[in-house]
Amino acid sequence: MVAALLLTLASGAPSATAEQSAPSGGLQRAFADAAAEYRVPQNVLLGVSYIQSRWDGHGGAPSVTGGYGPMHLTDAATALAEAPHHSHGAEDPRGDTARVPRTGGAHALGERAVFPARLRTLERAADLTGIPAERLRTDPSANVRGGAALLADAQRELGGAPGGGAADWFGAVARFSGADDTATATAYADDVFDVIRTGQSRTTDGGQRVSLRADGGPPPDRSAVARLGLRTADRTLTECPVTVACEWIPAPYEQFGEGDYGNHDKADRPVSQSVEYIVIHDTEATWDTTLRLVQDPEYVSWHYSLRSSDGHVAQHLRLKDVGWHAGNWFVNAKSIGLEHEGFLVSPDAWYTEAMYRSSARLVRHLAGRYGVPLDRQHIIGHDNVPGTLPSTVPGMHTDPGPYWDWAHYFTLLGRPFAATAGPGAAAVTIRPDYDRHRPVYTGCAEAGGGCAPHGSGAVRLHTAPDASSPLVKDAGLRPDGGDSTTGVNDTGARASTGQRYAVAERRGDWTAVWYLGGKAWFHNPRTRPVAVGARAVLVTPRAGLAEVPVYGRAYPEASAYPPGVPVQAVTPLPYKLLAGQRYVTAGSMPGEYYRATGFDASQHTVVRGAERYHVIQFGHRVAFVKAADVLVTRR
Repeated sequence: MVAALLLTLASGAPSATAEQSAPSGGLQRAFADAAAEYRVPQNVLLGVSYIQSRWDGHGGAPSVTGGYGPMHLTDAATALAEAPHHSHGAEDPRGDTARVPRTGGAHALGERAVFPARLRTLERAADLTGIPAERLRTDPSANVRGGAALLADAQRELGGAPGGGAADWFGAVARFSGADDTATATAYADDVFDVIRTGQSRTTDGGQRVSLRADGGPPPDRSAVARLGLRTADRTLTECPVTVACEWIPAPYEQFGEGDYGNHDKADRPVSQSVEYIVIHDTEATWDTTLRLVQDPEYVSWHYSLRSSDGHVAQHLRLKDVGWHAGNWFVNAKSIGLEHEGFLVSPDAWYTEAMYRSSARLVRHLAGRYGVPLDRQHIIGHDNVPGTLPSTVPGMHTDPGPYWDWAHYFTLLGRPFAATAGPGAAAVTIRPDYDRHRPVYTGCAEAGGGCAPHGSGAVRLHTAPDASSPLVKDAGLRPDGGDSTTGVNDTGARASTGQRYAVAERRGDWTAVWYLGGKAWFHNPRTRPVAVGARAVLVTPRAGLAEVPVYGRAYPEASAYPPGVPVQAVTPLPYKLLAGQRYVTAGSMPGEYYRATGFDASQHTVVRGAERYHVIQFGHRVAFVKAADVLVTRR
């Protein structure tokens, strides 16, 4: 839910020389010193920190759930202020013009939450160490000491002796997760010990090299988890892989007067219709609030929620059913929605490694089950979902935004973004170095105010190969012709990691791509590229067509509708694909409409037409063009 612009500097993957020359003293020593002081095995301390933060300090800024520093010590009361779920944008989450709009952000959250113990670990670390809370928040070395003290305290609580080998600390690591159920605590500790077993090494956002040498020692003693006194989550009805800790917390399907009902639609996917997309969201609410809202029959719905602190998953809808989450009924009917606990603009944002890993395992499982390609035209953010009509484009949501690390996420999915063609290719994949690429955003805490510096996978787009030139305009986002801005929720001039675009022109260190019907330039020097060459399938208007309409939904032609099912208009968006321009397509599909306007699911109907559409990367969002209007080429 955040929009991006970019600095004039572009960034790329750090060179081997840069990696080797990164200082490895301060933070690595801090782990060694804290491990010795609290008699915690150093590889356990490093492994826990990696799963929490990948050893990054984030300049003292809190995570999306109020965690600070390399150990993710939580102080949610200081870091966060609650906001309504789906509070950014004015879209109808259901996105179906055949029904009365449903507003997802209408419910107030009431009084400020009382945060559970898992979101107040910094307070406990301060008590154990005597280090002031402010220093634990801002000093990485102190933060590491606080984490070591918490682990040692957990080990004592379980009756274990300090010191010893890593294998003896499985239960303490599970306790450190803060999880309230056995499966999640175990999955968290399994991730930590996987890192210990395989080893890791990286340069942190503070420029320090930290390493954890692989340890093939004895397997950990998992029996201590049983002594934590945690609950057993009900996963009887869940559709999760065994590698994910998951529980069933259903969203209600209820009537509540005057023909209205909520908060989702019954369906029979994939028998009735295929699943084509997995949509990544952030919640804009605490975990407890998120669960309360999805269980409200008058609210909206999604399939899964993921908790930031430990990666725990709750499933709310059967996968065969349709959630109201993406603001576009065509996308809703053909997608699975995942909400990730997060606050992206209050006041800075970063997600835990625990949640990234849990989410990636879940998405990889879902993609395999439904044959969803692991690419950025099928694994999309809410900010990539198109408006359905010209009137809905300005209100579409912008999460998870530029702070979501798509490059790392796709690496965890097993599909890292890499060059598939040479530097002169006809298409490019956007791929800045997330940690080093830090665009300037505004509007996080207050209108016009600068956001805290932060890594980003988003690239800013200009009208000319010059950093001082105007940003490209989005005629749908601003029908009055207004300019794109650096606002954190402004998606008008943004290309995001993993998205592929056809190249329009190259001049020196600048590359232009076709974007929203025109050329969009970004700084892309060979020494620090933000995009790499890509092989792609491209579409361009057929000969004789000066322009091709662009759509936000791929609905069937009028003749496909049976009697009694009202024809849904196929209305163009306020964009044009012009002759001579090319856009990347991820394939074609028949027009389809799922008629589901009443509570009785036996009356729901799938209408499928003969007209085919191509889904294309048109701007920051995907869009659809009719196959009959375009020619397809492979480059």
